[in-house]
Amino acid sequence: MKTRESIPEWALCYCVNGDATGLNEEEISIINEWMQNWQVEIISPIADEEGNYHPFFTHYPLFGLPTDVIECDIIYHNDNPTNPKLL
Repeated sequence: MKTRESIPEWALCYCVNGDATGLNEEEISIINEWMQNWQVEIISPIADEEGNYHPFFTHYPLFGLPTDVIECDIIYHNDNPTNPKLL
């Protein structure tokens, strides 16, 4: 399945590249739980025609507290994922 979601900017290096630099254990745990629950295969940040990303602030990121996010296309395999905000 494919969806477009607002992923916290602070989480993208870990989600896309596996780089946990600057993240604490709780943040890593939140990301891992979400990725396992949804059975995430691919996270692809959305760029404009020039290859630039446009973070924006939201009170409702896919997980975590209000923060700057980047819209991402996500390919996942769980057809009934739990809302990560409820975890």
